[in-house]
Amino acid sequence: MLKFKGNNLLLYLSAFFLIGLILFAVFRDTSTPITLRDAQTILQEHNVEKVIVTKEYVYLKTKDGLFKIASSQVTPKMFVDYKVEVDDDGKFFSYVLLCIIILGGGSLLFRILYKKQFLKQEVVQKSSEQSTMQEESIQAIKTDVSFEDIGGIEDVKVELEEIIDFMKNPARYKNFGARMPRGVLLVGPPGVGKTMIAKAVANEANVSFYYQSGASFVQIYVGMGAKRVHDLFSVAKKNAPAIIFIDEIDAIGKTRDGQRNDEREATLNQLLTEMDGFESSSGVIVVAATNKIDVLDSALLRAGRFDRRVFVELPTKSERESILRKYLKNIPHDLDIESIASMSVGFNGASLSSLVNEAVLLALRQQDHQLTLEHFNKVKDKVLFGKKKLQMLNEKQKDYQVTYQAGKVVCATYYDLPFEKLMLSSQKLTPVTDDTLIKHELESLVQVYLGGVVACHIKYNEHSSNAKDDLKEAKILIKQMVNEYGMGSSLFGKSSDEEKLLDTLYKQTEELLTKMKKVVTKVEKKFYENESVTKQEVKEFIDDIL
Repeated sequence: MLKFKGNNLLLYLSAFFLIGLILFAVFRDTSTPITLRDAQTILQEHNVEKVIVTKEYVYLKTKDGLFKIASSQVTPKMFVDYKVEVDDDGKFFSYVLLCIIILGGGSLLFRILYKKQFLKQEVVQKSSEQSTMQEESIQAIKTDVSFEDIGGIEDVKVELEEIIDFMKNPARYKNFGARMPRGVLLVGPPGVGKTMIAKAVANEANVSFYYQSGASFVQIYVGMGAKRVHDLFSVAKKNAPAIIFIDEIDAIGKTRDGQRNDEREATLNQLLTEMDGFESSSGVIVVAATNKIDVLDSALLRAGRFDRRVFVELPTKSERESILRKYLKNIPHDLDIESIASMSVGFNGASLSSLVNEAVLLALRQQDHQLTLEHFNKVKDKVLFGKKKLQMLNEKQKDYQVTYQAGKVVCATYYDLPFEKLMLSSQKLTPVTDDTLIKHELESLVQVYLGGVVACHIKYNEHSSNAKDDLKEAKILIKQMVNEYGMGSSLFGKSSDEEKLLDTLYKQTEELLTKMKKVVTKVEKKFYENESVTKQEVKEFIDDIL
């Protein structure tokens, strides 16, 4: 039911009062009553401009005003020299019509004002209801993930366990004059377990956990994203202590570069305001995750908002081993887990999970009773690079492909690059990693990229178009070595150094494969037989000639 506020009711009453005054002014008879003698005097002086005759009165309009005399006191002969207007009920109907118009207009005005007020209150009411509904729709997520479920990341655990203790025992820190960090930013490549880490923190601290992705705040209508941010923080504060986790925060937190995007800027401003509005006693911590810290707005990164940044990198060999032990804990297997960790260079936690799962599915398809290293060898490329069907090659194309892959795998084995197996259809031999490599290791990697091209030139004096990707990678790496790593003739990169270094490595690769010609031939035979070759098999071929 609509409830009028005092001001609005006063407005409506004033409007009706004004209408009443207008009607009173219209219907009020302003003429002056006169006697018969007065009428005769006015007529004799010829001051009359108009004579209006009604049933009750005769009106004489003069320059001095309007006068009236009862109709029973005069005769028509008195007005022979004047223009007479007879108004039988005409004036009445005019007044009635005017009354209808005024009352109708007033009613219409009232209805318009009423409807406007009603819609305004309805919008406010709906907005309030929607806000309440949105807040009610924001529910804390139950999480049972603990740090024991996450392998590796020991240094990350140390950083976050302090925050967990702070949320469990706030008095201990407050008494010492310390305040709880307002925000923690988890930075790292995709798949390293940033979300799992946030869930583990909430579970270990036994507090409410609110998950939102950065993309969920991106709305079509301006202001809706900011409202979602406000509702999220409002609910978290009501249920403190709590953790708000914003995944992929770069979706709303990108640097404001002057190009207008009202919705994203409004959302970011609301987030900054909410984080500034935190009190040290609010009991709410914002944990955010991103793999693009370089694109985040400086206002978001300043002290007082995200006080702590935790970098989560790709797992090392020992960390991969720890992760694999957890995944293989309840799976029957006959495996040297260390060897699986060695072959999975560049894998993140999510990739390792997929690797184990694909190996298990393969074992089930083959009706094997336990996992073996062979299962992992068969699915590794599928997890890392995706499943690719071998193109239908004619005999000549297949010969080139076999020689090309043989040259690559011999170089990779000779320089002991981390791989276990190479398929005839594989595009890449090893994944790109962020590990620090010294000059000779980078040169070895370039020689692997060049191995296929060199092997084809030695045997056929030409190579095919399948070398495109490897040559591209080799040129990029050479460019980085010279211009970024200072590995040319001087610390200042020269364009001539790139060509010189590439030619030098090409010649070294040519010398190596010429010396290993018998090994290349044996590897080619293996490819013809199995369409794949393992690192161990190539190593045995090399050991036979050395």
